[in-house]
Amino acid sequence: MKIEFDEMSETLIPEFRGGKGELFLKKYEEENVKIMRSRLTAGSSIGKHKHTDDSEIIYIVSGEAEALCDGKKETLFKGSVHYCPRGSEHSIVNAGKTDLEMFAVVIKD
Repeated sequence: MKIEFDEMSETLIPEFRGGKGELFLKKYEEENVKIMRSRLTAGSSIGKHKHTDDSEIIYIVSGEAEALCDGKKETLFKGSVHYCPRGSEHSIVNAGKTDLEMFAVVIKD
């Protein structure tokens, strides 16, 4: 199945999961999976949240981020992958001066 993110319109989500600023999201969703392309503006963050019944994989397309996963800080750059397994909690901060572009897959266990 081909998913054309370039043909989707972005949805603005302010203060996503209790974070700061703005997240712009393009999402394909089925019952047990979400596939997303997102853009977190400079100075913005995704608030800390727990993955109780799913896991998330985030690939950094461009920009710089800091992830906090189960209390451990990770610095992420273009090409980095962040994995948050079921039962873990994490947050993402745009640590750069430009938009942070990410590709993410959330899979329910």
